Amino acid sequence: MNEKVSPKVALVTGASSGIGKAIALRLATDGYRLAICARRQDKLQQLAEKLEGLGAEVVTQGVDLRQEASILSFFDKIRQTWGGVDVLVNNAGLGHKEPLMSGETEAWREMLEVNVLALCICTREAVQDMEDKGGHIIHISSMSGHRVPLGSGVYAASKYAVRALTEALRQELRQANSRIKISAISPGFVETEFAEKYNQSEEKAKELYSRFPMLQPEDIANAVGYLLSQPDYVQVHDILLRPTQQMS
Repeated sequence: MNEKVSPKVALVTGASSGIGKAIALRLATDGYRLAICARRQDKLQQLAEKLEGLGAEVVTQGVDLRQEASILSFFDKIRQTWGGVDVLVNNAGLGHKEPLMSGETEAWREMLEVNVLALCICTREAVQDMEDKGGHIIHISSMSGHRVPLGSGVYAASKYAVRALTEALRQELRQANSRIKISAISPGFVETEFAEKYNQSEEKAKELYSRFPMLQPEDIANAVGYLLSQPDYVQVHDILLRPTQQMS
């Protein structure tokens, strides 16, 4: 009799809303066990209940991605529960409209710590879990890693860093003859909370999202599903997707 194969474990950071929430819901319907983290524990718990309603096993934890100890604590919890992760979706990220000529240092620091350093820490820990069995790491990046919008120098720099880190890890994995895959998804405008937080204005966010049909979080979740559905010998390096009417 064949032994029952346990479902794969997917960790999604920044899962409490928007793209992260949509990815977690998609992976639950695809049969994954879900490890989800975010700062807003109330929303995280609401999502966990939805995922469990879809039949998924779920582990949650409030995590401050600016604190390495907080990240490592969650990885330890996942290892103790399920033995580690098979899929990491580095979704958590943020942007502040803080120009280089006048921006606040703390806002710059937060973008670099969350968008770059936390992504590196999560990636390193996931690679340790995947070394012997293979796995897939997916960075949710941005079109701002492929062009620089006015006034978004540090945010764009953080996403250009993600682009470099994606290729750097691909090369390290190939040198190690690893079975781990690395991919990035770079969306354009997606209708989430991002624009309101970036502009510090609900009205500006509404104006932006009313210009033309925007990408929805589910579109990014579908791209994650596409990446994970590929055979072992296929690695999709980077997916760029925009609303059809987006210019840049």
